[in-house]
Amino acid sequence: MKSIKDLDFSGKKVLLRVDFNVPIDNEFHITDDTRIQESLPTIEKLVNDGAMVIMMSHLGRPKGEVDPKYSLAPVAEYLSKLLNRKVIFTQELLGDNVKKMVSELKPGDLFLLENMRFYPGETKGDKALAQELAQLGDVYINDAFGAAHREHCSTATIASFFPNDKYFGFLMEHEVRNLHQLMENPQRPFTAIIGGSKVSTKIDILENLIPIVDNMIIGGGMRYTFTKALGGKIGNSLCEDDKLDEARYLMEKMKEHNVKLYLPSDSVVADDFSNDANTMIVPSDQIPDGWESLDCGPDSVKEFDAVIASSKTILWNGPIGVFEFPNFSKGTFGVAQSVAAATAKGAFSAVGGGDSVAAVKQLGIADKMSYVSTGGGAMLEYLEGKELPGIVAILK
Repeated sequence: MKSIKDLDFSGKKVLLRVDFNVPIDNEFHITDDTRIQESLPTIEKLVNDGAMVIMMSHLGRPKGEVDPKYSLAPVAEYLSKLLNRKVIFTQELLGDNVKKMVSELKPGDLFLLENMRFYPGETKGDKALAQELAQLGDVYINDAFGAAHREHCSTATIASFFPNDKYFGFLMEHEVRNLHQLMENPQRPFTAIIGGSKVSTKIDILENLIPIVDNMIIGGGMRYTFTKALGGKIGNSLCEDDKLDEARYLMEKMKEHNVKLYLPSDSVVADDFSNDANTMIVPSDQIPDGWESLDCGPDSVKEFDAVIASSKTILWNGPIGVFEFPNFSKGTFGVAQSVAAATAKGAFSAVGGGDSVAAVKQLGIADKMSYVSTGGGAMLEYLEGKELPGIVAILK
C-alpha cells in the first residue's frame, strides 16, 4: 500500500486527483458536499507539509466540450470558504498561462484546475494530455475512489509518468484497505445483503460473492425473480422473466457452496405504486394478481435481524424495499438498524451503493457502520471481481 501518511511533501508540486463531482443546483449552490469533505484530510496533510497542491477533478458529463454549467468555479469558491484559505482557480484550460500560474505557486498554495472532462482526451485516457498534466507536478496522488473504475487520463494514464512518485490519498487508501479486508480476509460468519430493483444489475456481484459468503440475504424488487423461479405467485411485483434461469443457476451455486439463502418470507404489497396505496401483508410467494410488493414484511425483518446479529462480517448493497415511500421503508431501515447493532457488538460492516448509503445517512447512523463506501460504481465493480484502473495504476 503506497500510503502518504509517513511521507513529507514539503516543497513538492503535488498533482492530486480528487472527486469533486458534487450536485450543484441552478443557482450554482452545492447541495451535498460529502465528496469535498472526504477529500479534506488528504488536502490538509499536503498543505501542512508545505506542498503546492494542484487539484484535478471532473464534474458531470460535459462530453469533452467547455460548458459553463459544469465549471468547477463554484467548487473552488466553496472549498476556499471551507478551508478558510484561498483556492487559486482559472477557467482557462491547460496552456502557457496555466503553466505560469503553477510555476508561481508557493508552499501551502492550493490550485484547482478546470473540469478535466472539458478535455476530449480525458475520458479516452489520452497519453499526450496525461504527459502535459504530468509536467505540472513532481508527485501524483489519486484520492478519487468514486472514479477509480474509470481508465481516464487523470485517474489512470497519468500515473505511468510517475513510476516512483505515485500514491493513494487517505480516502483511496481507506477504501482499498476495507474492500480488501471484506473480500480477502473476512471474519465468519460473513453475510451479504443484496437488494435493488433488478437482478440483472447484480448477477456478477452475486456470482463473485457466493464462494466467499456464508449467508446471502436478497431483498428489493430483484427478489421476485428468485421467488418466481421457485414457482411462487408474485402478482404484479417486479420480475425479469428473462433472468429466471440465471436465478435458478445462482441458487444452485449457493447450494454447492453451502451458502444459506434468505428471501423475504412475507411482503408488504400495494394496489398501486404510491405511498398512499392500499396495503396488506401476505406470504411472499402468494401475492394476489393486481398487487405488487413494495417492501418486505415484519417477519422478514425479524428473520434478517437474527442472521445479521450472528454475523462477524456484513456487506450491504441495495435497498430492501421502496424506502423513498415512508410506508414502505421499514425493511430497508430495519436492515440498517440491524447492521448498526451488529457493528456495535464488534462485527465489520461495509455499506455501498447510492440507495444503501442514502438510507443510513437518512437515519443518521452512517457513523455506526465500520465503512461506508464513497464510490457506488467503483465499489460495485470491485465486488464483481474486476480490477479498477485507478487502483492498478498506482500499485503497478
